Amino acid sequence: MSTKTQMKPLPKWFNGDVYPKGDTVENMFTGEPAELNANELSMYDFIMGCNMILERTNFASQKLVNEMRKGIDWFRSANPSAYMTLLD
Repeated sequence: MSTKTQMKPLPKWFNGDVYPKGDTVENMFTGEPAELNANELSMYDFIMGCNMILERTNFASQKLVNEMRKGIDWFRSANPSAYMTLLD
């Protein structure tokens, strides 16, 4: 888990599940791991869920696209190293 800095609070607009603890996540293409704290893991799963909905369905909501982009921006600022490993 990210111990270098304090855990960044989730934004007020976030409406996903909030996990009580973090975990290790692997990049689905490279297998490279990244340690995430509880808030980072919550946002990562939100981003991946939005991505899945947008890629695998015909549901093209501009609101969902905007929230996913805001989530990516939040994640990038909360843990740049994990962002580069998992989402870049």
